[in-house]
Amino acid sequence: MALSRNDVRIPGDDGTRFDMIDLLGSDAAPVQRLELTWQLNERHALRAVAAPLRVKGRGELTEVTEFAGETFAAAATEGTYQFNAYKFTWRYAFDSDDRWRWGVGLTGLIRDAEIALTQGDVQASDDNVGFVPALHFSGEYRLTARWLAGIDLDALAGGPGRLIDLGLSVNYRLGEYWRLGVRLRVLEGGADTDAVYNFAQLNYGLLSVGYWGW
Repeated sequence: MALSRNDVRIPGDDGTRFDMIDLLGSDAAPVQRLELTWQLNERHALRAVAAPLRVKGRGELTEVTEFAGETFAAAATEGTYQFNAYKFTWRYAFDSDDRWRWGVGLTGLIRDAEIALTQGDVQASDDNVGFVPALHFSGEYRLTARWLAGIDLDALAGGPGRLIDLGLSVNYRLGEYWRLGVRLRVLEGGADTDAVYNFAQLNYGLLSVGYWGW
């Protein structure tokens, strides 16, 4: 995982806007992701995803920063960014042919988020646990008997925020049940309210091992 954007202002109507990447850096960090899909029947499936994320770093605030009720000097500061995401999806599959398979559905995302700053004895944090509904879309294309390409998207736009969670994958069937693949994923979005302003983009490169035995 690598951050390409992480703009923060807390509170959203009265804090100082700053870039968390100045503290965390933009180097790649290892992450894990667990995904389980239960095929109820030919048409309907349920999916559960656990994608924890917590990164820390130390850098320089470029100006005096008002954050979560505390004042931080323009100096070396430790930052923490957490975005644990737990997703639950219902998916409906359309008629498929020898090559294509498409599905649409609904996703509910539970986020467990926290942003924290530490500078000597001065500490402040803002945490939030919330629910975000999104529309789901997925597709799979059979390139050959063993190679498959896939796309999946959970998205929401409107109101005080947005969510775009897009994944592109290529998988190789090792046998009847096992798959090995690579996936590129982009998670972008955030919220702009009186309490919090935070928009971030996280870029993932994932190696996946899958078992389709049920």
